[in-house]
Amino acid sequence: MTAYAAPWAVRVASAPVNFGVYRADGAPLGPQELLATMREAGYDGTDSGPIGYLGTAPILPERLAAHGLGLAGGWVDLRYDDPDGFREDLAALDAALDVFTAARDAALGGSEGGRDARVAGAADPRFAPRPTLACPDRPERFARPGMPADPRLSLPDGDWPAYAGRIDEAAARCRDRGLEPVFHHHLGTDVETPEEIERLLGSTDVSLCLDTGHLWLAGGNPVAAIRDWSSRIRQVHVKDASRDVLARIRAGGGDLWDLVAAGGFPPLGQGDLDLPAVLAELRRSGYEGWIVIEQDVPAFRASDAEALTRAVADQRANRTAFGEALRAAGLA
Repeated sequence: MTAYAAPWAVRVASAPVNFGVYRADGAPLGPQELLATMREAGYDGTDSGPIGYLGTAPILPERLAAHGLGLAGGWVDLRYDDPDGFREDLAALDAALDVFTAARDAALGGSEGGRDARVAGAADPRFAPRPTLACPDRPERFARPGMPADPRLSLPDGDWPAYAGRIDEAAARCRDRGLEPVFHHHLGTDVETPEEIERLLGSTDVSLCLDTGHLWLAGGNPVAAIRDWSSRIRQVHVKDASRDVLARIRAGGGDLWDLVAAGGFPPLGQGDLDLPAVLAELRRSGYEGWIVIEQDVPAFRASDAEALTRAVADQRANRTAFGEALRAAGLA
């Protein structure tokens, strides 16, 4: 086993999606309660979730500071396949960048001694918020997520140059604001399979957000992906997943939401993911930065006390499982 003399420069974030938050309105718990829950469970930061849910400037930086949490980044859909739709979506990207730069700038202000170290850590470029670029669901792919993929539903070869050009344009827009973006592959979208991720990396200069769960269910191997794509990975979403559940849902004609509802993304340690191997390969590859623990769960209402209790317990357990995996990998 490789021995590492220096501490590993990673911070661990949670995400609103872990608590069934998919929209800025109607969330099952308020932002203050969510942030307090994350901090109590031992997380260093959070993904933004839907832009506006945790607040915008100056509220979001104040809330993060009050709970001693950093901002890992957040998701922004853009219609790369539609020239007019892409232009319309740039306004939403700019609004998200306003939020991310406000959090970054707040972390840069003041003295290290006067702030929680987790918030102050955002002053380190390795822990600056990552705008997470992604593409919207493709209905026909959303209806049949994961492996085996139907090649007839893939983006046509002739569409790739313009598609990739718009991704590069969005990435440049982020860099103009001083933030390094990452692209998130995802089930049910135009960039789902390992082959599509390879094409994205070969056609653009955008960095990658590697999602272990979505890659696994799309037929990929997270450990091999880290080894092959390490030079492009700038954020990691650690997510467990079950191919058995995927096969059952697909056999029954279910879609991606059915997969989520059936537990296709279970708590860490309850699916197929070899988390110690993933962490060991990340360390060996030289990765530094945020690791976001994600567990896609079904949306639920605030009145569903059982679902909320389960979500809170799962995210505490996920943080514990992550620590145990670090120890198993010889990293703690």
